[in-house]
Amino acid sequence: MKQKKIIIIGGGIVGSTAAFYLSQNPHLQITLIDEGKGNATRAAAGIICPWLSQRRNQAWYQLVDKGAAFYLDLMQDLQEAGLEQLPYKQTGTLVFKKKDSLLEKLAKLAQERRIQSPMIGELDVLKGRDLAQSIPPLETEQGAVFTRGGGRVDGGQLLDQLQKLVEQQGGLIIKGQAQLLSNKQVSVGTQLYPYDEIILATGAWLPQALQPLGYTVDIVPQKGQLLEVQTAFNTDTWPGCMLHGEIDILPFEGGKLVIGATHENNQGFDLTVDEEKIQQMKEMATSFIPDLERYQVSHTRVGTRAYTSDFLPFYGRLSDQPSILVASGLGSSGLTCGPFIGWQLAQSILGRTHDFDATPYSPAAYITIKQND
Repeated sequence: MKQKKIIIIGGGIVGSTAAFYLSQNPHLQITLIDEGKGNATRAAAGIICPWLSQRRNQAWYQLVDKGAAFYLDLMQDLQEAGLEQLPYKQTGTLVFKKKDSLLEKLAKLAQERRIQSPMIGELDVLKGRDLAQSIPPLETEQGAVFTRGGGRVDGGQLLDQLQKLVEQQGGLIIKGQAQLLSNKQVSVGTQLYPYDEIILATGAWLPQALQPLGYTVDIVPQKGQLLEVQTAFNTDTWPGCMLHGEIDILPFEGGKLVIGATHENNQGFDLTVDEEKIQQMKEMATSFIPDLERYQVSHTRVGTRAYTSDFLPFYGRLSDQPSILVASGLGSSGLTCGPFIGWQLAQSILGRTHDFDATPYSPAAYITIKQND
């Protein structure tokens, strides 16, 4: 039987997950093309704990809730594919609030959501000594809601493992800049690659990817910066910390802490490190863990997120060219919902149905054909 040619442009979390699942099918020839520049996932590390978010967009919440739960399925699938060291771990999450009234409100919300989302797990409101038992060097007068089900993941590690498995399963990975052509072909330099179906998972670069076919896309880029600090702390079992504002502290094994991230608009695709912003984030983390002052920044990360005008991700087939599937607009929740979106795109190509209603995330509201003057 002739293999069906599937091309995936974009090696971030959506494209790599889709490639992983599709490359398990021997009737498909999978080619993943990635330029490797500005990748939001590779720059990111994320707390997988959407349940305590107070965003009011229910479509967004439904997607990230399912995305968090999907991590358990993904880790099981990675293990069955031969992966031994998993990039995701449930160590719990602390969400800090400055006022007791806000803590009580957040705890009530979490209790209500746990009815539909049992993955939230055990819930507690922690203060003072109870907080110090979770993170010994922590010093703050703020309290936090603790959810046992919260997890954390390193984006770069997850991508490396997914792509390694893609190649082991017979997929081809090409490093280079791809251009979509009108005759169901993709060019990378002088080389042409025909396809039967294609996934464009290019994040903030989706408008450029679709421009040759005459489409406009409701997407803007946002710059995100993170920093790493290598400490002597025993961080292996520390929960992730979501501080007031946009700064998180993510503990990883071996004393590594990842701190961030910034949310910088109007920066285009700039990937330069802003040392002032890096220092501001480290100072914020140090206000909670004073001993961080003894340690220098060991590494910085910069990536470009994609946002739509209503901050809701979209994905699926183009209605007028159904052989083209797209995904973008994941924003800062990309690590949470990205694997689930990639899996859904793979199921669409495989002709399989599932029980999640993807109608609210249709590309039709975000992608239009340019009108001729």
